[in-house]
Amino acid sequence: MNRRRFLSSTLNMGAVISVSIGRSSRPLASKIASLRSAPPLRLAGRTLEQLREQYRHDLFDDFLPFMEKFVIDREYGGFMCYLDRDGKRLSSDKNSWFEGRGIWVYSFLYNHLVREEKYLEVARKSVQFILKTRPTGDRLWPQVLTREGAPRGKPATQIYGDLFIAEGLTEYFIATQEQQYLNLAKQILDKCVRIYDRIDYAPEIGKTYLGKHANPFPGARILGVWMVLLRVVSQMLAIEPDPHLVSLADRCIDAIMNFHYNPRFDLINELINHDLSRPNNEYAQLVYTGHAIETMWILLYEALRRQDKSLFSEAARRFKRHVQVAWDDVYGGVFRNLKHVDQNVWSLDKALWEQEEVLIGTLCMVEHTGSTWAKEMFGQMYNYIQEKFPLKQYGFPLWILYADRKVTFERHYNRIGNYHHPRHLMLNLLSLNRMIKRNGKVLDRLK
Repeated sequence: MNRRRFLSSTLNMGAVISVSIGRSSRPLASKIASLRSAPPLRLAGRTLEQLREQYRHDLFDDFLPFMEKFVIDREYGGFMCYLDRDGKRLSSDKNSWFEGRGIWVYSFLYNHLVREEKYLEVARKSVQFILKTRPTGDRLWPQVLTREGAPRGKPATQIYGDLFIAEGLTEYFIATQEQQYLNLAKQILDKCVRIYDRIDYAPEIGKTYLGKHANPFPGARILGVWMVLLRVVSQMLAIEPDPHLVSLADRCIDAIMNFHYNPRFDLINELINHDLSRPNNEYAQLVYTGHAIETMWILLYEALRRQDKSLFSEAARRFKRHVQVAWDDVYGGVFRNLKHVDQNVWSLDKALWEQEEVLIGTLCMVEHTGSTWAKEMFGQMYNYIQEKFPLKQYGFPLWILYADRKVTFERHYNRIGNYHHPRHLMLNLLSLNRMIKRNGKVLDRLK
């Protein structure tokens, strides 16, 4: 594949490959009869209706009640996420990441699943809380805030928190139709891009993946940043066209598909040089499969928005490749951090969020292509997660966030997750709703 030409080819719809998904040369009557006689689609050993009921339970009977009882701050607004498994508060501090994420979750819930004012009110109070400390100029929000909203410590040095706030404000705009919030989200996005483009951005980023002794890597291009940028921009473009945002989305896709992608491994490097060239040090061997898998389903969603079959097909192929490489053949589940490709050195922990990214991507592929592999992997991963991660089996609500390779239960923990888990539940609920409405038939939006 010509790396530099991949993006331009995907944007040329006249050159899109004509892959026939779910088509047949049989007469129409024969095709209809075949569809009628086909058994109903089952995933993870369940009908779609049974699967949907479990998803609803996990969202409405487990996650949301815990949030309402222990996490949501009715007095000051926002989310107090530093809790033990039983809801005991370990700190009343708040986190700008969790505020932006929480605003998105509750706005999305209101917009797409349950249009109840109480959910929008949670988002509204978090918006009011976080905007009280809006930084000026090209400064970032502090990552940690007191319960009342006072900054605790210096401004953040990485842009993730501000990007999550921009994402939350974008979804909140959809709920309220108050233009100021979308305008502010775009301003925050542009600020983050300016900061990311600095030659000295995030010099200590390598420690996130390789530990405290990792060499500095100032100005590195980071797959995780492109990933979140693209997700935010894609949601903005779903609201209204904007040439500036289209250009930014194209830039993200180009960086991911043509530069972070390493054809020698057929894997995606997490960190590359500021000029998008490949490093010649230890970072050349680093593949953070957690971000790669998450990025690929985000690309699947963006390809659907663009109706770009070529992009969808290649993102699906790379998604499958990373899931297969990251799969733990001994204990199940996927690993998130391949520190050295050639030496096959992995971090052996298991993160719930990465397992759930697999479920989002595979269900998207099932819905839009009917992929046999995606059906099988969804079932394998779903049953693995349901066996290992729910805390109900240990007498607590919610699910384990991080664990060792075997997902060993630990009685105490220091926070709850308010983003990846509910995002997975909501996105897949919407997908299941669409699939049930079509009786499990493939929805080919990429003809």
